[in-house]
Amino acid sequence: MLFQLLNYVQKMSFFRKIYQFINRKFFKIGITLFVLVFAFIGFGLTSTYFAVKWNLTDDPGRVDYNDRYYREMAIKHGKEKKSEGTVADKEAVVFNKIALLYQYAPKNAQLIHNAYVKTKNVEITEMMLDAVNVYLIDDDAYQDKLGELEEIDEYTQITVDSNIFEWMNMSEWEDFKIVLKKEADVINRVGKETGVEPRLIAAMVTGEQIRLFDSEREAYKKWMGPLKLLSSHTKFAWGVTGIKPETAMRIEKYLNDENSVFYLGDQYRNLLDFKTENIENERFERITDFYDHYYAYLYAALNVKMIYKQWERAGYDISGRPEILATLYNLGFDVSQPKSNPRVGGSNVSIKGKPYTFGALAYEFYFSAELLDEFPYMTKRFTE
Repeated sequence: MLFQLLNYVQKMSFFRKIYQFINRKFFKIGITLFVLVFAFIGFGLTSTYFAVKWNLTDDPGRVDYNDRYYREMAIKHGKEKKSEGTVADKEAVVFNKIALLYQYAPKNAQLIHNAYVKTKNVEITEMMLDAVNVYLIDDDAYQDKLGELEEIDEYTQITVDSNIFEWMNMSEWEDFKIVLKKEADVINRVGKETGVEPRLIAAMVTGEQIRLFDSEREAYKKWMGPLKLLSSHTKFAWGVTGIKPETAMRIEKYLNDENSVFYLGDQYRNLLDFKTENIENERFERITDFYDHYYAYLYAALNVKMIYKQWERAGYDISGRPEILATLYNLGFDVSQPKSNPRVGGSNVSIKGKPYTFGALAYEFYFSAELLDEFPYMTKRFTE
C-alpha cells in the first residue's frame, strides 16, 4: 500500500513539472507563432486558389507606344501586296533603302541585305526595314531621305531580268559558264602555283573564248555548244588561252633571266621545265592539249604576272586594272611599256554585231560577279 502511494506521488510530481513547463511564457509564445504561421500559409493558398479561379491574377498589360505605327505598317503592306509594279522596280527601292540605312545603322543594313540575298523576298525585306525605322522615326534627316525614296516608283531598265552587259544575255554565255565551271579546279590550282588570282586568269580565258561566239561560229557549234568544251587554237595562237608560240618561248626565257624586267624569282624557274629533248613539239602539245588545259592556263598566268612585275618595278601598280593587264596580255610583251596613263584596248571582237575590245571584255567579266563561287575576288591579285 505504501509502495502504491509513493508511485502516485511521483506521478503527480511529474505531471506538475510538465504543467509548469507548458505554462511558461516563452513556450506559449512559440506555440502561438507556430499556429499563426500555418494559419497564414493556409490563408495564402486559399486566396491564390480563388484569385486564379476568378481571373484576379491576369496581367492587364499596356498598349505599346508604337502600336499606331505597327498598325499603319500592317495596312501599308496589306495594300502593297495588291499594288502593281515589276519586281525590278521594287528591288531598286529596297536596295536604295538599304543603302540609306547603312549610313545610320550599318549593322542592321548589312543583316537586312544578307537576308534579302538569301530570301529574294521584297515584302519581308520591306517589313524588316520598317521594323528598324521605328528607332529612326524622330530623325528628320533620315525620314526626309526615306520619303524621297518612297516616291520613286518607276525605274528605267533594258529588259526585266537582263544583264547590263549585253553579251552575257546570250545563250552562248550560259554554255560558256558551264564550261568554265568545269575548268575551275585546274585554274585555281594554277593560281595557287603562280600567285595569280584565279579570277584574273579566268578573265583572260573569257576574253579569248568569247570572240568565238561570232568570229569563229563553227568552233562554237562544234565544241562549246554541244559538248560544253573550250575551243583550243592550234594555228597562230595556241590553246584555250590563245598563247602565241613566240610569247610562250619568251615566257620560258624570262623565267630564268635574272636581268629581265619580267623575271619572277627563283621559285618559278622550274615551272615550265621540259621532260623531253624535243622542246618545240612538247611545247605545242602541252599548250594545245585538248583534254588537259593546265599548261595553257599556266602560260597565261605567268604572262600576266610578268607584265605586272614589269610595271611594278617601273613604279606603276596595275594590279587593280584587269582591263590593262588583259590588253597587254593580248597585245604582247613588246607593247608593254610602263607609263602613267595606259590605254584599254587590244584585239577587236564583234559579238552579235557590237564591237568590243579584248581588254573591255576581260574587264566586264572580272567585275560582273558572275561565277563568283568558282572564282571569288581575293584580297590581293598577285602574291609571291
